[in-house]
Amino acid sequence: MFADDRVLVGVLKRKKDLEIARLQGWYRIPYRQLPRGLNAEYIAFFLSGKAFADAGGSIAYFARVTGLELARRKDLLPDEDRRTEEIYYQVQFRDLLLKDPPIQNLPARSVSFIRTTWDRFIRAETIADLYSRAEFFVDRVYYALGR
Repeated sequence: MFADDRVLVGVLKRKKDLEIARLQGWYRIPYRQLPRGLNAEYIAFFLSGKAFADAGGSIAYFARVTGLELARRKDLLPDEDRRTEEIYYQVQFRDLLLKDPPIQNLPARSVSFIRTTWDRFIRAETIADLYSRAEFFVDRVYYALGR
């Protein structure tokens, strides 16, 4: 894990999708939402919606990306009959890890995809921290060399 490793935060709105991530080790992203690619070493998950009301809208899990493929929705979710021909990235990972403590969504804001860096992600307490422009995050070389 390096400070500059890229982290993509995706959204889970259904418990079924969290179970797929936990048990099968993959997550789907519509290709149309990331046409230039995933470009991340880590994937993190913002738990949203009524299904995760107990989590209060937080980033609670993350994993190191181990693979990436393109697939049609009908191949990923054969028991669902909507948008069957839509193309998705199937982001693969081995271990889904708990982010402890989770990153809180305070004050509450709408979340879709967030791109950030590992050092911001690991230190973040709130979603706003993922966008921090603090000198430590912006001028890493200067701080790494001991000023």
